Amino acid sequence: MTVLFDAAALLSIVGSLVGLAGWIAVVRFAARPSFAPIETPPVTILKPLYGHEPLLEEALVSCFEQAYPVFQIVFGLHDQDDPALAVVHRLQARYPDCDVAIVVDPAIHGPNRKVSNLINMLQAARYDVLVISDSDLHLPPNYLERLVAELEKPGTGLVTSAYIGLPPPEFGWQTRLGAAQITHNFLPGVLLSRMFGREDCLGSTAMIRRSTLEQTGGLGALVSVLAEDNVLGQRVHDLGLSVGLTDAIVPATVPEPNFLALWHHEIRWTRTIRASAPLALAASTLQYPLFWALATCVLSGGALWSLAFFGASWALRAASVMGIDAVLQRQLGRLAPSTPIWLLPARDILSVVEIAASYLVEDVIWRGHRIDANGIELERVVVPVGNATGWSKIGSD
Repeated sequence: MTVLFDAAALLSIVGSLVGLAGWIAVVRFAARPSFAPIETPPVTILKPLYGHEPLLEEALVSCFEQAYPVFQIVFGLHDQDDPALAVVHRLQARYPDCDVAIVVDPAIHGPNRKVSNLINMLQAARYDVLVISDSDLHLPPNYLERLVAELEKPGTGLVTSAYIGLPPPEFGWQTRLGAAQITHNFLPGVLLSRMFGREDCLGSTAMIRRSTLEQTGGLGALVSVLAEDNVLGQRVHDLGLSVGLTDAIVPATVPEPNFLALWHHEIRWTRTIRASAPLALAASTLQYPLFWALATCVLSGGALWSLAFFGASWALRAASVMGIDAVLQRQLGRLAPSTPIWLLPARDILSVVEIAASYLVEDVIWRGHRIDANGIELERVVVPVGNATGWSKIGSD
């Protein structure tokens, strides 16, 4: 037992240091100088939609209000009765000068419904520079400009964007729990991995030239995989091109209205990472010092020193979290809300439990569909949400 709680204490110390390093990485990233693009080619934004979600209209408004010379927005849906379509029509009337195309096509080309939607939408895209942009993103006005500036760097084949979690005010603690995972584990993890040479494509944003997309095999080559963003990034690398990371940090709505929905969503994330990088996923447990500090308390039988150690670990974790929040609030204002400090132990524990569970499951629930390890739909699943059934956010399908 002595060896075990010594090991747990050591892992907690390492986790605290990783948290502080993540804070430094966010500070450095936010301090990067911005450069205007040399040219501003016309851009098509591809916005796949599916279902109603919190803050959808606010997120889509940010797309219409891009400060960029020439751009087109293509919205794609599978169903004419989709409630997201009414939101798009309202915004079309509000922004009559914006170049908008709407594609409603029920065709499903493979297991990945988001990619099927994108395949249907691509026929309406007018321009060579494409941006695949999730429906839940709240874009800064210079989003397209920052992406183009990164894409025009020599040797860059694709540009992606880091993002943080934005909990809707009408939802409860579970959305703050989800936002904490994105803002304080995902974001620092992405930036630290970049420092060590990793160049992952992050699924919320992908800017790519049409010619480059075709060289990778096109969207049709992605329709049978669950983690299409990761595969697209790998195929861009196979062309000898890099995956750039824009200096824009984009808030993304955390829409899960209850804990069960949050669990299904995050298990899908961890299960997808496990499939592509199982060792890296296991190593990521070092990001959660409060889990290991609590394990130290349990293994020591609640010894006084272990309780003091847990308190010190919590204080260090809180310092890094508050430091990151302060950096983001200077950049994003109200779109970067503070993370409750009391939530941090629960967040670390849940994250480690999800990582462990991902090694035990093969099927995941994805937007109301049970999907197996090969991306094949097994069945339609009804998930209770409030007083209704199904997902309240099935966006970007």
